[in-house]
Amino acid sequence: MKKILLIRLSSLGDVIFNIPLANVLKKNGYEVTWLVSEKGIDIVKNNPAVNKAILIPLQKWKKSGFSIKNVIEFFKILNEVRKEKFDIAIDTQMMFKSMVWMRLCRADRKICYTYGKEFSHFGGNEKIVQKGPIMSIHAVYQHMQYAEYLKLEGTDEVKFTLPPTSDETKATVDELLKDVDKSKPMVIIAPATTWKLKHWNKDNWKALVNAIKDKCSIVFTGTNADKELISYIGENKYINLAGKTGVKELIEIFSRARLVIAPDSGSAHLARATEKPAVISIFCCTPPNKYGPFGDDTKYFALDGGLKCQPCHTRKCPLSGEDFEQCVNYPKPEQIINIVNNVLQN
Repeated sequence: MKKILLIRLSSLGDVIFNIPLANVLKKNGYEVTWLVSEKGIDIVKNNPAVNKAILIPLQKWKKSGFSIKNVIEFFKILNEVRKEKFDIAIDTQMMFKSMVWMRLCRADRKICYTYGKEFSHFGGNEKIVQKGPIMSIHAVYQHMQYAEYLKLEGTDEVKFTLPPTSDETKATVDELLKDVDKSKPMVIIAPATTWKLKHWNKDNWKALVNAIKDKCSIVFTGTNADKELISYIGENKYINLAGKTGVKELIEIFSRARLVIAPDSGSAHLARATEKPAVISIFCCTPPNKYGPFGDDTKYFALDGGLKCQPCHTRKCPLSGEDFEQCVNYPKPEQIINIVNNVLQN
């Protein structure tokens, strides 16, 4: 069995998009070790597609800054990586922080793309040429090109796997959802993400909630930072789990839902990976054909406003005047409401 190192440190959504690649690698007889940061560790650890997960604590290091303690920890992890004596290393992140591990891991073959941010292509000794424009292919299939390069079987199969949910987590979720009206389908709304320009207009969210509130049980999820936004959208009338859940709890919550509605975010990608609820993902500045939930078009939906400026894929709007940040206002709530009605009826 050959040993392969998969380097994808963050973010949550991008880690999820690498799971099908890990499944193909393992199916073809590779022992898969995955380097991952705090954002994705709960997705990778104990995942059936992965033999071993190694945590790279980027958030902790960034928060505490340079210190001898962090340097010692870095070299301790590096020593653990090198002891594995990997046959192959793959860098799907293609940034400086992933290139460092690529360069130092001592794998015989270091495979990356010919392009990359922050000179990351210098981390490899074998280069893959991207097939087609980078924004025209879904991230899952972009990463699958590594498996195609290795001439592996099953590269046309997209299989998401997640760690099994513990009884403890199920009990926690039972308590969190104890007040949900189970006579109605449960709809999860996760309205926030880390990019401001990915956020759909909060009044659009409010209009959506008011239109569907009698047909379903609405539950909000998010972080502590999202509480104010959720309070505005839901007017404190619905179950609000902001700040009360981690990735493990969200996997179980999404698995119990009929529908999850979110912007282009880790929540949307996680909901799709559970393969249980329908998912509506609303796109403002990013490309739905690259990051949207895909598969059954009666179950998975990725929508934007169809504006000429979309997708700009930037954190700050490059336009001015009346065109400034117009993408956050589309699609109109009526379009999402129609999809929700169809999903709940079916």
